[in-house]
Amino acid sequence: MAEETDNKPATESTPTPAESGANELESPDSDVNALEGGRSSADGVVDATSQNGTGSAPPAPPPQKTGLKQKLRKFNIYLLMFLFIILVAGVIVATAYFQSKKAATTTTVNTQKLTQQTLEQVASSDATVGTAQSVLNVQSSAVFAGKVLVRDGLEVAGGLQIGGSVTVSDLNVSGIGQFGQLKVSKDLAVSGDSAVQGSETIGKSIQVTGGGSFGGPVTAPQITTSSLQLNSDLVLTHHISVSGGIPGHDQGPALGSGGSSTVNGTDTAGTTTINTGSSPAAGCFITVNFTTKYSRTPRVLVTPVGSSAGKIDYYVNRSANNFSICDASAPPSGASFAFDYFVID
Repeated sequence: MAEETDNKPATESTPTPAESGANELESPDSDVNALEGGRSSADGVVDATSQNGTGSAPPAPPPQKTGLKQKLRKFNIYLLMFLFIILVAGVIVATAYFQSKKAATTTTVNTQKLTQQTLEQVASSDATVGTAQSVLNVQSSAVFAGKVLVRDGLEVAGGLQIGGSVTVSDLNVSGIGQFGQLKVSKDLAVSGDSAVQGSETIGKSIQVTGGGSFGGPVTAPQITTSSLQLNSDLVLTHHISVSGGIPGHDQGPALGSGGSSTVNGTDTAGTTTINTGSSPAAGCFITVNFTTKYSRTPRVLVTPVGSSAGKIDYYVNRSANNFSICDASAPPSGASFAFDYFVID
């Protein structure tokens, strides 16, 4: 048995340390060949070095990263956008809160109770109670023996009853105002409708630029109007008096030599007096010229005064400017008579 051992070839002897180191240095190439062993060449030939018994197995491929960290990396942009929106919303809410708190602070009016000590202080001297932002609450009734001065506006939530007179420089009533007796010593301007249920006494003149409608009778000692239009009958229980300027007149040929005529009255009514001279002829005695021209030819009513005037064959000529009293025949000489006239448009 010992001889057989000695007859073994030298190639099968135990490698020396130097050879072992050489084999270890060549192991990386073996690993590279092992990695390439599983690949096929372009010709479909498998590398023999990857299939021999001495080659090492190829390493396993690295595992896929599918954990929570990978998901966070995937959704980090959405998370940042969401956090930004939350931050902006928080800033807006905080700003609105502080603004509302500031407004509530400025509009809040503090209340202050009026104690007995404060009342005594007010009664004994000129004292200031509270501040400009305070509210004075008086639960019971208050009686002021002297004058009350309100430097700012006065607001009354309930009814206001004043037993004496009220003097104001300007009174503006936006709603309904009810007055038992209202005396206006200066101007009264009413821009809207005015309804007076009771009697109204006006000490001075009243001027109405628009129309006026009265459901009942109107009583006035004197009414002056530039135009009076009646939609119904005119009922007069007293005399009619007319006034105005005295119209002018012209002498006519029917007066004769040395004759004269006069007029006394207005454009509406009056009397003409005629005095004939010598040798009067047929024609007009007098022409009355109106002080104000009529808009059209008016109606002229002439009435003879006395029997001598009744014997005259008179007639009238008329126009918008004047009218004439004439005689169709020669009147008597040295006679005096008169005619009344009434003119209506």
